[in-house]
Amino acid sequence: MSRPTGRVLTLLELLQSGGTRTIAELADRIGVDGRTVRRYVDQLIDLDVPVEAVRGRYGGYRLARGYRLPPLMLNDDEALAVLLGLIAGQRTGLAADTASETAAAKIRRVLPERLARRLDTVQQSLAFTKPSGESATPDTGTLLTIADAVRHRRPVAIRYTDRDGRRSDRTLHPYGIVSHSGRWYVTGVDPEIGENRTFRLDRINDARALPGSFEKPAGPDPAQRVLSGFATASYRHEVTLRIHGTVKQIRARLPAGVASVEESAPTAGEDLATERWHHVELRAERLDWLPAVLASLDRPFVIERPDELRDLVIALADRLTSYARQA
Repeated sequence: MSRPTGRVLTLLELLQSGGTRTIAELADRIGVDGRTVRRYVDQLIDLDVPVEAVRGRYGGYRLARGYRLPPLMLNDDEALAVLLGLIAGQRTGLAADTASETAAAKIRRVLPERLARRLDTVQQSLAFTKPSGESATPDTGTLLTIADAVRHRRPVAIRYTDRDGRRSDRTLHPYGIVSHSGRWYVTGVDPEIGENRTFRLDRINDARALPGSFEKPAGPDPAQRVLSGFATASYRHEVTLRIHGTVKQIRARLPAGVASVEESAPTAGEDLATERWHHVELRAERLDWLPAVLASLDRPFVIERPDELRDLVIALADRLTSYARQA
C-alpha cells in the first residue's frame, strides 16, 4: 500500500471514530500539513465518503451521521497484527482452535489477493521454539457473563466442577479475569465465607449475574491474586526454605506463581538490594524438579522441610560430583 493511500485510510479511520476533528489535530495525527489534510478529504469525497466540513471556532471535519465503513478495511500492518493475534490466541489458549481458524479464514476471504498471499506466507513461515502445551478455553457465554460482572461489579452465581469432579453452586464477587499458562481464571471473594477464591473458567458450567453490587477492596491486582493462590494452594508436599540473596535473585527461579517469599527486613545501613536470608515457602505435588532449581539459584540455602527434599539435593550433588571426576 502506497504511503499517501495509507494516510488517506488513516484519516478515514480517525473520522470514523466519531466527533469533529480539527484540521490541526488531523494533520498532527497523520504527519502532514493542513493543506494535505484538505486534499485527502477531497479524495475521500471523490470516493463517495460523506465528509462534512464544520465551520466555527471548533470546526473541522466529521463523517455524516449514520455512515459506516465497509465491513473490513485493513492495511498491511493491521492485517498482519490481526493474523498474528489469532495465531497467538490459539497457541496460548486465549481462543478456541476452531474459532481462530474460522475467523482467520473470514478475514482472508475479504482481503485483496496480494495481501492475502503475503499473510499466508507469514503464517506458513512461523515456527515456535516451545510447544503450546495444554490449554483450556472457557465457554464463550460464561466468559462474557463474568466479564460483564467484573466491569459492573455485580455478584455472580456459578456452578463449578473441581479437579476431583465434585460439583457445587457458589456465589462470587469477581475482581478480574486472568489468563495464565494456557488457562483462564476468575478471581474474587466468596461472600459467604469472606475469603479470596480463584476458579478455572473452563470448569464453570453455568454463570448468571445476581442483583446488587459490591465494592472492590484495595490490594493486589487480579493477576497477583491468582499467582499468590497458586503459591499457597494445597499440594502433596509443603516445602520451607531459607535462601540467602536478594528477592530478585530468588524470584528469577521461584516466581510468585510457584513460591511465596517472606522478605527479611533490612538492618541499619542496608537497602533492598542487599543480599540476606529470606524465608521461602512453596507447595508441590512432586519434589524431583526442585534440586535442579535450587542448584540453578547458585545461592546459599537451608532446607527446613521436608527431609525428602534434602535427600534429593544430596543425591543430585553426588551425581554431579561423579560426573565432574570422570576422565
